[in-house]
Amino acid sequence: GMQSHLQALLSLYKLFCPELVTITLPRKMKTYFKNSEGPWKAAISAVRQRNQGSSPLVQAAFLGTTQLQSRKRKWNSQLTVPASSANNLEENTAKNCVDLFSTNEIFPVEQLQTFPQLLQNIHRLEFPSQMGSVLTNPLLLHYMNCIRDESIYLRLYYWMGQVLQEECTWCVVDNTDEKEFKNFLETVYKAECFLQEGFSACEEFLCKSLPLWDGSSCRPEVFKLVSWIPLSSFSEIKSYLYGPLAQLFFTSSIYFKCSLLESLKQLLQNWLNCNMIYMDPEYDS
Repeated sequence: GMQSHLQALLSLYKLFCPELVTITLPRKMKTYFKNSEGPWKAAISAVRQRNQGSSPLVQAAFLGTTQLQSRKRKWNSQLTVPASSANNLEENTAKNCVDLFSTNEIFPVEQLQTFPQLLQNIHRLEFPSQMGSVLTNPLLLHYMNCIRDESIYLRLYYWMGQVLQEECTWCVVDNTDEKEFKNFLETVYKAECFLQEGFSACEEFLCKSLPLWDGSSCRPEVFKLVSWIPLSSFSEIKSYLYGPLAQLFFTSSIYFKCSLLESLKQLLQNWLNCNMIYMDPEYDS
């Protein structure tokens, strides 16, 4: 029958091999297949507009997106730990009430200053509303390591993914502040080193942005993020990451080649260290 998804598939065949499809298809139909040339056209347009310097448009070259909203915030404005929202709410609404469960009350996260405080109140903390403050706070990073709360990681990855996408200097036309973006990538890298594991948001960012990377912008920081790619299947890494890096490798200077090899060597060491944690003691050798 003439279901909409079959019509879309037939129209795709008719576009590339018209001799295979002899039936007449309606002109207006639902789009099921995205244009594969979209990201490349957006990237070429971004380079052209950056060189001309005449267009104020903000155009993203990430897969699946064509235009980003204007950047309303700066990531480094959220590095201070804000007061706990739940704690403020409790003070305002239950000031005159007797708390029968005072041992379980929320410990204000902005008062967390020492490691002993973290140990004593680890089950009474509420994560701050501004996730940017977590990356530069060792105590909160310790908390992430100890309390495996999936909601915390989801919040952090969503926030980090948005910032990486909006601040990427080679994917957004009017974003020329490379120094600020470098500082953010360096902060993310230091947090990964502290946690001894990579962020999935960084892996997703690398998969989307490396095919459009010129090999020059933020090079040291990008290689540092590559060294902390989380453990996954080799087939996925080969297609999404090693393919674009190989193209740059064969056309770049000897310094680029050595830097990339050093990054991949560090990636292998990080993987081995992660595997050692979960290795069976019987197979130490």
